[in-house]
Amino acid sequence: MNIPLNIDWQQILLHALNLVLLIAGLYLLLYKPVKKFMAQREARYQGMADAAEEKTRQAQQMYDDYAGKLKGVDDEIRAKRAQEMEKTAETTREMLDDARAQADKLIAQGRENGAREKERILQSARGEIARMSEEAARKLVGGSLSQVYDQFLDSAEGRKNDEQPE
Repeated sequence: MNIPLNIDWQQILLHALNLVLLIAGLYLLLYKPVKKFMAQREARYQGMADAAEEKTRQAQQMYDDYAGKLKGVDDEIRAKRAQEMEKTAETTREMLDDARAQADKLIAQGRENGAREKERILQSARGEIARMSEEAARKLVGGSLSQVYDQFLDSAEGRKNDEQPE
C-alpha cells in the first residue's frame, strides 16, 4: 500500500495509542487527584461557611436574648426606681408631718411661755404700781400734795427713761 505524502499508518496508530495512554495516565495521575482535592477543598470551605453561618445565627440569637433581658432589666429598674421614689416621697411626707408637729409644739410652748412671761410682767408691774401708790400715799400723808405729785412724776419719768432704749 502506497500512501501518498509518506504517511505511515502504523506510526499514526502508535502515536494515537501513546496519546490515549498518556491521556489515561494523566487522567488517573493528575485529573482524579486534583478533582478529589478540589472537592475536598470545596467541602472544607463550605463547612467553614456553614459553621460561620451557624455561629452568626447563634450570636444573633444570643444578641436577641440579651437585648430582651436588657429590656426586662430596664423595665425592672424603672419599676424599682418608681418604688424608691414612692418610698422617698412617703418618708419625706412623714418627716414634714413630724417637723410640722414639732413646730406646732414649739409654737404652743412659746405661746405658753409668752403668756407666763406676760403674766409675770403684769404681776411685777402691779406690784410696782402698788408700791409706788403706797409710797405716794405715805408722802401725801406726810407732806404737801404738790411736792409728792412732782416726786411721783419725776420717779415715773426716770424709770420710763431708764427702761426705754435710745
